Order: sequence, then structure tokens, then C-alpha cells
Amino acid sequence: MTSPVAVLIGPPGAGKTSVARIIAARTGTTARDTDEDVVRLTGCSVGRLFAERGEPYFRSLEHEAVRAALREHSGVLALGGGAVVHPGTRAALRGHPVVFLDAALGDVEERLRADDSRPLLRGDFSGQWLNTMSRRRPLYLTVAQAVVSTHRRSPAQVADAVQSELAAASARGSS
Repeated sequence: MTSPVAVLIGPPGAGKTSVARIIAARTGTTARDTDEDVVRLTGCSVGRLFAERGEPYFRSLEHEAVRAALREHSGVLALGGGAVVHPGTRAALRGHPVVFLDAALGDVEERLRADDSRPLLRGDFSGQWLNTMSRRRPLYLTVAQAVVSTHRRSPAQVADAVQSELAAASARGSS
């Protein structure tokens, strides 16, 4: 059984996939995104799955994708922003090096406002994002071993902070 070197969680637009790719390149591993896994498996975009089958169906597929990735992937894993909503996913994350990329509304607003592939952020972007974060933040904090702020940081700077946090957590665990 393999285990990822890092699992990145956080809201849409936090940069999870970009940061995962940077850390993977630095560590000689690969990056994997569970949203991309679901799209590959179904042949449908996340937005289309939400529209045609609903959020519960998508979350079930996402949960299975996360479980498979945790078993199979030894690189850096980026989870979809809502993966932590599923209780089984939160349980599956226990014992893994999970880092919450904590982003503020201002950090993601410009990047995602025009992105209509995010079904839960359509319409009143700011209101939807803040509402979503008020529900998800406690879930992110429940499963995270470390929290890294993305505020005013480039993806490379966030990757530096993630790697520092994981090294510190590893040192605490081995003492």
C-alpha cells in the first residue's frame, strides 16, 4: 500500500492543483487531482455531473476517487474543494499528511469569478463563496495536520510553506 507525500485540501481557487504540481516536481513524484480522476472516469465535466446527476451523486464518485488515490498514489494529491463534505472522505484522510490551503475571498475572487465550471459558485460569487467556506472551514480544520495561508503568496511560495509544514510535522512525529 502506498500513501501520498501530501494531500492538499481547501476551497476552490486556493491553488491546490498548481501547488501539488510544484511540490511533485520538487520531490521527484507526480501530482494527482481527484476532480480530474472523476472527469476521466465519467467522461463528464464536474459542472455537467452536478447539473445532470446532482451533488450527492458527484460527492459519491468523488469519495471513491479519493479513496482510490489515497491507496494508489505516492505523490502529491489535490482534492476537490468539497471533498471533505463526505464523512467517509474525512475518515479516509485520517493518518495522511493533509494540508489545508487557506485562501481568503479576495485571493480567489478574480481567478474564479468568470469560471462557470464551478457549479456551487454561480450567481452571487462572493456570497456563495463565503457561505460555502462557513460550512467547509470546520471540516478542513478537522482533517488537516497543517494550515497554510495562501494570502498574497505565489503558488511557489505556498509550496515552500507546505513543504516546511510537512517537514515540521514529520519532525514532531519522529520525536
